[in-house]
Amino acid sequence: MTTTVSANRKGDRRERELVNALDEAGFAVMRAPASGSATERELPDVLAGDGETFYAIEAKSSAGDPIYLTGEEVEALLFFARNFGAKARIAVRFDREDWYFFHPGDLYTTDAGSYRVKKETALADGTDFPEFVGETEKVTLGEVGGGDAGDADATDPEAEERRTVLEAVRDGHMPVEDALDVL
Repeated sequence: MTTTVSANRKGDRRERELVNALDEAGFAVMRAPASGSATERELPDVLAGDGETFYAIEAKSSAGDPIYLTGEEVEALLFFARNFGAKARIAVRFDREDWYFFHPGDLYTTDAGSYRVKKETALADGTDFPEFVGETEKVTLGEVGGGDAGDADATDPEAEERRTVLEAVRDGHMPVEDALDVL
C-alpha cells in the first residue's frame, strides 16, 4: 500500500509540475481535481488552452518502465475531448526527462487493448514541451536538404551544414544545445 500511495503522490506532483509549466508558457490551465478515482465522471488530468487551441491531457509518469494506459482511459479521454471541443493528448514524463506529448492514435496498442509508451519512443517520436507550447517547430532531415541530388538544397552549403548538424544530433554525436548554437 505504501508503494501505491507513494506512486499516487508522485503522479500528483508530476501533474502539478505540468500545470505550472503550461501556465508559465502562457496557457490558461487547470488540473482536474476530480480526475482518477475521486469521481465516477471520466475527466482528463489537465485542461489547457491558449485562446486558439485547447487540450484535454491525460498525464502519466514513470521512473523508467514503459507507461501503460488502459483502453478505457484512452476512450474516456477521447470522449471528453470531443465533447469539450479540445484536442486529446497523452503527456508522458520519465525520470530525468522532460514531458513528451502524443495523440492517442499514435500510441502503440498491445494485444490486450492497452496503450504503451516506452521511454525510447517518447524521446524519438514524442512532441517535446517546447514544440507542444509553440516555442519551437520540429524539422525533419528531408526538410533541411536530405532529398534527392537534383534538389536545389542539395548544393546549398547552408542547407548541407544544417543537415549535417541535425544528423549529428540524431546519431548522438552532438548535444541539442550545441546544435542550437550552431544553427
